[in-house]
Amino acid sequence: MCMTLVFSVSSVYAQPAKSRVAQNNRRTSTSGKAKSDTPSRASLMFPTAVDVPEDVSWRRDIYRSLDLTKDENAALYYPVEPIDGRVNLFTLLFQLLNTGKIPAYTYSINGHEDFSQSNRMHFKDMLERYGIYYEVDGNSIKVEPSDIPSAEVLSFNVKESSYYDQNTATYHSRVVAICPVLHRSEDFSFDNSTKYPLFWVKIEDVEPYLSQHMVMTSNINNAANMSMADFFATNKYKGTIYMTTNMQGKSLAETAKSDSALVKEQKRIEKEMADFEKHIWNAPVDSAEIAKRDSIAAANASQSKSKRSRVKETASSSASRTAARTSKKEKSSSSSASSGNAPRVSVRRQRH
Repeated sequence: MCMTLVFSVSSVYAQPAKSRVAQNNRRTSTSGKAKSDTPSRASLMFPTAVDVPEDVSWRRDIYRSLDLTKDENAALYYPVEPIDGRVNLFTLLFQLLNTGKIPAYTYSINGHEDFSQSNRMHFKDMLERYGIYYEVDGNSIKVEPSDIPSAEVLSFNVKESSYYDQNTATYHSRVVAICPVLHRSEDFSFDNSTKYPLFWVKIEDVEPYLSQHMVMTSNINNAANMSMADFFATNKYKGTIYMTTNMQGKSLAETAKSDSALVKEQKRIEKEMADFEKHIWNAPVDSAEIAKRDSIAAANASQSKSKRSRVKETASSSASRTAARTSKKEKSSSSSASSGNAPRVSVRRQRH
């Protein structure tokens, strides 16, 4: 027994140096992972977010711009500076990026998100690109709360996916990505400010942290609070559509010829989405079938209108003929009456 133990121990230490180096490298590479790749306590405590299924029978991806100066979205903007541990959405994202708890992805020129590993954004590069003051303390970056430009982030771009899951016979509309937008201008004017989309983050990466931060949702009842995760999950926000996922990859501003045409197209898409959700339980999900039914309904309405028009014309013609006969009869009666009331003239023959 003793000889077996000694042989085992000696065999461990008799491993080739190359093998031991390889093991050490594996340990080093495992311990040297990025912080965002290691599961945090928040992600372990929060239930795993459900991704949009890939095999849905219908799906529509749209991009909205959330104006944080509007009351519907103000919950994401206030407080501008941390108060009693409460922070706004951008400050929360900024802190999570600084500590490496979540990944961020560079905003591309075409406005679409790219969640590939090669498109990962470096936090320090963003600070230098937009002139945000920071200090390097060893391996960490320190940014004072007053230097976080949360007051200048006046809007957010969100990607919203609406889909019908035929496996569960349910309709969903959920946010899948968020992009903070920095507004800067020389004359401190909101209307003339230049917009700088900063980065994209996946909602599934930040959802565990959003669930731990509460926001106030009413100006009248200050006790009406909900988590940021619920704020997005229940679609409490309000935003205008600026782009949809399409085969040409163009935004609405690129296809609309005027501001009025842009607003008209936005309303058309909103109505299209509302109509689909409204008819989803009473009509087939296939949009082609819905369009076919709409065309048939329009044709039937046109035929019904034409039929009503013919009936109306027939009734009008019948009424005209009746009126003409009545008029003729009245005229005949009047003539008879006038001849009966006239004095009779008799001719007496005289004898010659």
